[in-house]
Formats: sequence, structure tokens, C-alpha cells
Amino acid sequence: MKRAARLNAILDLLAAKGEVTVEELVDRFEASSATTRRDLDTLAEQRLLTRTHGGAVAQTVAYELPIRYKSHLRTHEKESIAQTAAGLVAPGMVVGLSGGTTTTAIAAALAARDDLAANGGITVVTNAVNIAAQLATRPDIKVVVTGGVIHSRSYELVGPFVEQLLRGVRLDIAFIGVNGMDAAAGATTQDEREAAVNRMMAERARRAVVVTDASKLGVEAFTAVGGVDLFPTVITDAGADAEALASLRAAGYAVLVA
Repeated sequence: MKRAARLNAILDLLAAKGEVTVEELVDRFEASSATTRRDLDTLAEQRLLTRTHGGAVAQTVAYELPIRYKSHLRTHEKESIAQTAAGLVAPGMVVGLSGGTTTTAIAAALAARDDLAANGGITVVTNAVNIAAQLATRPDIKVVVTGGVIHSRSYELVGPFVEQLLRGVRLDIAFIGVNGMDAAAGATTQDEREAAVNRMMAERARRAVVVTDASKLGVEAFTAVGGVDLFPTVITDAGADAEALASLRAAGYAVLVA
């Protein structure tokens, strides 16, 4: 395994477990102890984990990987979700996109749809600067970027300036990425500022859709965004656990499996 992929895998494992040991990583990735320690030291220098004697722990309770690392995780699943989500968009629509790797994949799927350009294009409203940059060169897509303070981990703009703009717009559909999606707890994120923006974006949409890969189903993150009244539809991938899907549907969610 190449070093970049190994670093991503270490962060993914740490996000899932909260702590890892050098011995565990050596067994999993078949790298030497010295190499593994260097990997952990590198990630510690970037403030992505905290080194311990014999391993590492997540740096904060509300641990979240920067988007530049998460973009390489579960890419096939996110692309499948993106294709299903993009299929819900018709020419002329105003589409809201929150930040996140899955919504970034949706932006790419929308940009690839020639039929949208041929029929007048669409408008995308986003608080994610990476998504705005990705779509900026497409003349058939009008891009509206909210103001706000940039969140260094997710490239999302947060704060009262975002909410001020969102109060003045109406969206036909909004796709919201989350850190957790549970039948009882609803949609949740790790950051309360992102949760506030995501909630308002969903409230401004005629239809709000949670987009999440299967690893986040049944998970409760730090801050609530909303339940079935706000998000009647959830799109996830084919790797979703049957019990998790059944729980969501029993709670009233319409679940689309990509």
C-alpha cells in the first residue's frame, strides 16, 4: 500500500475506533513498526491525531477528518449516490448543496449532465467553496455562494452571513451531507455551526434530501440537524445494512438505495 493511501486508511480507522496501536496498524497494513510510527508522527504534526505511548488517539471528541483526506474514502459508493441524487434534478431547478465529499460528488455529476445545459441550465446555491470552484467554469450552471467564515476542515462557510443569504432564497431541492443518520436521532453532524447552516438550507428547500454512505447509518454525531419532518428522503449506497434501512423506513423516511 502506498503511503498516501496508508495515511488515509489510518485516519479512517481512527475515526471509527477513536484509538489505534502501532501493533494493530502493523498487522493491518503489513508495514514495519518504524514506518508505522513515522506515519503516526506525520499525522500528529498535521494535528490530525494525538500520539500516545504505543499508538494514537483521535484529537478531539468531535473528531472529523479534513475533506482532503475523506475524499479518497468510499469513492465508488459516493459516486453511486451522486448519480441517483443528480437524477432528481431537472432543468431550471435551484439546487442547494452543503459541503462534504458526497455533495462534492453530486456537483460533479450535475456538471456532467449535458441535458441540463441544453435546457437552460440550473442554479446551485452552496456554502462550500470547493464546490463553487468546481462549478465556476460551467456557463450553464449559475453558482451562488453564501458569505461566511470558512471552516478549514470541510471548506464550508459558516456563521450568520450564511444564514442571512439563505433567508432570502428558495430552493427546489437541497442535498445535505451528514456525519450520522439514525432513525431516532435523525441527521447529525460533528460541528454545530455546520449543523445550523445545513438546517437552514434544508428549511429553504421544497424538498430536502440527506445523502450519506452506508457507514454513517445508525450513527449519532455531535449536533442534530433534523428528522423526518425536515428530511423526508435519504439516499445511501447498496452496502447499507438491511436492518438500518428498515429502521429508517419504519420511522417514515423514503430511502433510495443507489
